[in-house]
Amino acid sequence: MSGTSLDGLDIAYCHIFKEGDQWKFDILKTSSIDYTTDFQEKLKNTIHLTSEELFLFHNEYGSWLGDQVSSFIKTNTLEVDFISSHGHTVFHQPEKGFTLQVGSGQHLANTSGAKVICDFRTNDVALNGQGAPLVPIGDRLFFSDYDFCLNLGGISNVSFEQEGNRFAYDISPANMLLNYSIKKIGKSYDENGKLASTGKINEALLSKLNNLTYYQLPFPKSLGYEWFEENVIPLIDACDDTIENILHTSVHHISEQITTALLKVQKSGKTKVLVTGGGAKNEFLIKTLREKSNDKIDVIIPDNILIDFKEALVFAFMGVLRNRNEVNCLRSVTGAKKDSSSGVIYHPY
Repeated sequence: MSGTSLDGLDIAYCHIFKEGDQWKFDILKTSSIDYTTDFQEKLKNTIHLTSEELFLFHNEYGSWLGDQVSSFIKTNTLEVDFISSHGHTVFHQPEKGFTLQVGSGQHLANTSGAKVICDFRTNDVALNGQGAPLVPIGDRLFFSDYDFCLNLGGISNVSFEQEGNRFAYDISPANMLLNYSIKKIGKSYDENGKLASTGKINEALLSKLNNLTYYQLPFPKSLGYEWFEENVIPLIDACDDTIENILHTSVHHISEQITTALLKVQKSGKTKVLVTGGGAKNEFLIKTLREKSNDKIDVIIPDNILIDFKEALVFAFMGVLRNRNEVNCLRSVTGAKKDSSSGVIYHPY
């Protein structure tokens, strides 16, 4: 799994099984491989490559993924049924009918010597879906004890059950916004939100962020880096204020959008929310989120393994479901014409 926060590659070795009708999992081994600054820039700038350069990088990145997984398997002496790969999203424009995750499945399979299942989004987009979020199938079948599953990655997204259907969508930028801002002072991220906690709200910036058109759209809907680059970066770059204040304002923006989204669905009672993704470790963001909810949201932070590797786990699960030809993309989530079993299977040569 490589997410929009561009911090690195997550690898999880998972045992996924059924007890009766209930799906279960164990995350047995994990590894996070940090991207170098140069590689981060390369991934971030893939949207500006020529078609020839993009295809070359697609194959190069697939081989690189294969090398990383091979090393992980050998280091831990593992036996694997297959590799389930998300790749790294470069283009995501479902309204135009396309999405692209780089990391060639065939190159990954050939380099690793293992069967590969990848490209989970394209089929759903071809069925007029958003191709995102895809994690809700795991939320439904693994984490049904919670009212909401909230992921705070590069983008914040949520999934929930309503009248027998699973719904999900991207709420707002999250770590993508915070990391972009703090890089202006040479840091990669704001540990525990310490810097953000020292700032003050810039009301003008907060108003501009909260009034972005995306927040008025009904779900299903999803975000990509192109949207962030076009709509959010200009607001941050034009803001003549301290990084502390920009970060502080951004945390309030993220928290307001999340709280509004959750309470719009669950209008009464206290709601139980499982929070995962890197943002779950941002103490100031979690504190602000709790304050905004006026005690209407029970924010539950699990252990670090689940925080860091839930998305990798669910994409492994999507591979399991695809391997069994069972549904792994829900039309109630993506807005597609129908549920589907999505993913392309590659065998090593």
